[in-house]
Amino acid sequence: MDLRIRPLATLDEMRQAVDLQKQYWGDEPESVIPAHMLFSLANYGGHVLAAFDGQRLVGILVGFLGTSGNEPDRPAMANLQYVSKRMVVLPEYRGQGIGYHLKREQRRIAMKQGVRLITWTFDPLLALNAHLNIRKLGAISNEYLPDYYGTSDDGGLTTLGSSDRLLAEWWVTSRRVEERFGGTRGDLMLSRYLEAETVIANPATFNTAGLPVSPDDIWMPNTSLCLMEIPVSYPVIVRDDPMLAQRWRLHTRDLFQRLFALGYVVTDFIHEPYEGHDRAFYLLSQPDKLFEQIDFSQN
Repeated sequence: MDLRIRPLATLDEMRQAVDLQKQYWGDEPESVIPAHMLFSLANYGGHVLAAFDGQRLVGILVGFLGTSGNEPDRPAMANLQYVSKRMVVLPEYRGQGIGYHLKREQRRIAMKQGVRLITWTFDPLLALNAHLNIRKLGAISNEYLPDYYGTSDDGGLTTLGSSDRLLAEWWVTSRRVEERFGGTRGDLMLSRYLEAETVIANPATFNTAGLPVSPDDIWMPNTSLCLMEIPVSYPVIVRDDPMLAQRWRLHTRDLFQRLFALGYVVTDFIHEPYEGHDRAFYLLSQPDKLFEQIDFSQN
């Protein structure tokens, strides 16, 4: 693959970006950012980054400057951030690091302009997205947004009538992010967390179809670290067992909200075999002892 990342600027290029979106979202008008809007974003403070394989457009990332609404009385400059609105990669190019390289270029742009924070939302039950956002990029999250885009099936933003999201905060100049991009941070495996007596709050069982089932009971932690399990392949559960998929949604919604209320922050994501099954876990940490501050070295 001859990968190149560059910003799009002309209206004709934006039309290509619209065609790319349609390959993922279809022709639903609520789902596709139109060319004229992309053109305005790219020319007035935002960016439409594109990934090319040779001359073929294979991925885009759309971002714009914004401010946080949590403290509306503060000057806008004090709340300045990039909002990463849309990233799409062609299906046949997924799993090849294109999203990672698009985000890397977005980080470079933010740092050049003196913007420290990039935010976006993602479905917390999509393990591939969690792996990129939390594990590889070093984003964190402590805000759960139930039905963020409503419950209507229009627009392609809901799954089984729900559009829950986690808000990702990517502090692009932080040490945790520098370590991930610089390759100086070794990824810890699940065994290391378990050796440190980290509790799995909701260990799954598996039904006769081999699908993970969320537990009826949960183990609320009283330590600085906590593991929270999600399905490795939630879209497969949505397809094969919608009632089980809805059970996972309600279960994780409740658990995320409880843990965030106790002050936990999502700081890592682990996907690996455990007890004979492919498993996926969020790591949540207390804010006074975030993941990179804890010594897991051997004595």
